[in-house]
Amino acid sequence: MLALLTLTTLVVPVCNLLVPENSGLHISTYTMTLLGKYLCYALLAISVDLVWGYLGILSLGHGAFFALGGYAMGMYLMRQIGSRGMYGHPLLPDFMVFLNWQELPWFWHGFHWFWFAMLMVVLVPGLLALVFGWLAFRSRVTGVYLSIITQALTYALLLAFFRNEMGFGGNNGLTDFKDLLGFSLQSDATRAGLFIASALALGLGYLSCLYITRSRLGRLCTAIRDQEDRTRFIGYRVEHFKLWIFTFSAIMAGIAGALYFPQVGIINPGEFAPLASIEIVIWVAVGGRATLYGAAAGALMVNYAKSYLTGAMPDAWLFALGAMFVLVTLLLPRGVTGLLRKKEGN
Repeated sequence: MLALLTLTTLVVPVCNLLVPENSGLHISTYTMTLLGKYLCYALLAISVDLVWGYLGILSLGHGAFFALGGYAMGMYLMRQIGSRGMYGHPLLPDFMVFLNWQELPWFWHGFHWFWFAMLMVVLVPGLLALVFGWLAFRSRVTGVYLSIITQALTYALLLAFFRNEMGFGGNNGLTDFKDLLGFSLQSDATRAGLFIASALALGLGYLSCLYITRSRLGRLCTAIRDQEDRTRFIGYRVEHFKLWIFTFSAIMAGIAGALYFPQVGIINPGEFAPLASIEIVIWVAVGGRATLYGAAAGALMVNYAKSYLTGAMPDAWLFALGAMFVLVTLLLPRGVTGLLRKKEGN
C-alpha cells in the first residue's frame, strides 16, 4: 500500500503541473482533487477500522469527528477572507453580517492563526471523543447500544449546527474560501499541495495504526474485541485502553476532515448526517475489517462507484450501496481483501 501511495503522490502532481494539457499523460485538476478527496476518505476509513476491526467498537458517529475537523479548518479559511467577502466586513464572515451579528463570537477568536486552527482540528474531535468515551466505557456500554449512542451523538450535532444562532453558518455552512496560508485555493499548485498533504496524512495515519496493531497494545485490543470480560478479569483496565484508541481514532478522523473540505470548498451540517457515518462503516466492510489497507481500499472502491453511479444513475446509488453491503455481509464477510487473501492461501 505504501509503495502505491508513494508512487501516486509523486506521479499525480507532476502529471498535473508539468505535463501539457494536450498530452495523454496530463491529469486534470478536477481528477487530482477527486483523488485527494479519496485519500481523505481512506484515512477516515482507517480510523474507523482501528476501533471496529481491532477493538470491536462499531462507531456510527465518526462522521461527526470528520465534520468537526472540517469546521475547524473552515473557520480558519473564513477568517482569511477578511474584507473580500460579499459585504466587505473586515472581521465578520458574510453570514454573520447577513444575520445582523454585531461582533465576532468568542469561539471564533484565534482562528485567524493557522497553528491555532490546526490545534483545534486535533483538540475538538479528541476532547469530544474523550468525554463521550469516558462516559460510555466506564458505564460498560457495548455492542449495539454503543453504536446507537454514537449515532445519536452525530444526529444531535446535526441539529445543533443547523441552527443559525450557533454561529457556524446554519444550514448553508461555511463556503467561499479564498486562501490557505496565503495561497489561492483556486490555483493548481495549491490543489497539488493539498493532494500531497492528504497522501502524507494517509501514509502517517496508516503507519501509526500499523504500529499500534502490531504492538502489545494491538494484541490487547484484539483480546478486548474477542473476550472483553475475560480480559477485564485478568486485571486489565479495559475502559482505559478503549478510551485511548477511540480518542486517537477520532483525532485521525478530524485531520481527514480538515484536509478534505478545503478541496471541496464547502462544509455544512449535512456532513453530520447519520447516513454519512453509516457509509464509512460500509467502506470498511467492503474492503475488509482488521486489515487497515482493506479499509482504505474499500473507501476508494465505494467512492469511485459513488462518483460514477451518481452521475450515470443518480436515483440508483442508495439502492446500489445497500445491495453492496448486503452482498458483502452474506458472501464476503472478510471483505474484498479477505477474498484475495483466501485465493493467495490456496
